[in-house]
Amino acid sequence: LYVLIGLIVKLINRIIDRTLKIKNKNIKIEKKRTNTLVSTLKKVIRYIMILIGIIMILELFGINTTSIIATAGIGGLAIGFGAQSLVKDVITGFFILIEDQYSVGDYVQISDMDGIVEELDLRVTKLRAFSGEIYIIPNGNISVVTNYNRGTMRALAIISISNEEDIDRAIEVLEEGLKVFEDNELVVDGPHVLGVSDTGEYHVDIRIVAYTKNMEQWGVEREIRKVATKALQDANIKRAHPKRQLIGGDNK
Repeated sequence: LYVLIGLIVKLINRIIDRTLKIKNKNIKIEKKRTNTLVSTLKKVIRYIMILIGIIMILELFGINTTSIIATAGIGGLAIGFGAQSLVKDVITGFFILIEDQYSVGDYVQISDMDGIVEELDLRVTKLRAFSGEIYIIPNGNISVVTNYNRGTMRALAIISISNEEDIDRAIEVLEEGLKVFEDNELVVDGPHVLGVSDTGEYHVDIRIVAYTKNMEQWGVEREIRKVATKALQDANIKRAHPKRQLIGGDNK
């Protein structure tokens, strides 16, 4: 019986996979969302089949499952008040999936935790932080979600030069140097040299902004800083640094 249930579950899983593959060819369904829905649906089917299997086994041994189910229903009412949080988790998880708030593989922030969604089911969401730890968050506790995988992302770089340098010339040098990004497939728009964003006693900050594909903003930011630094070096434009003044006493 156990083997039969296992075969039925595998057969249903194959039907689901094949059906969604056909739909993916005809309809533009996001692959990550499809994978998440498939994973959740398979879990639900597995639990249902296990429950059916238990009932069938009890029937084979001549146990009246109708009375057990009725008793379980009464007991379920008794513990229902204590399981409100579980019900809340499941309902919230259902709407997260249906509304496509985020999918497995998305980079999100939930409350003060951020990371890559490693697993999403009806009860919990698991986030893998960049430092390696994993956050297990009950879906019922999720109220505000920031999803960084929707739309283009901003890459921001601040380049500081000495306040003794010609600002207009520095901007021209940066604009010329950053033209190498025109053929970069990760960059959707830019980079654009926006101009001076801040000044100080020793420095002038120049802001550079670009818009990139999802999850590519950090790499593009690093590359912008690298290209900008080299362009300024080649043009002999000094970067900002504190000036040192040596004060010596009179020798007597």
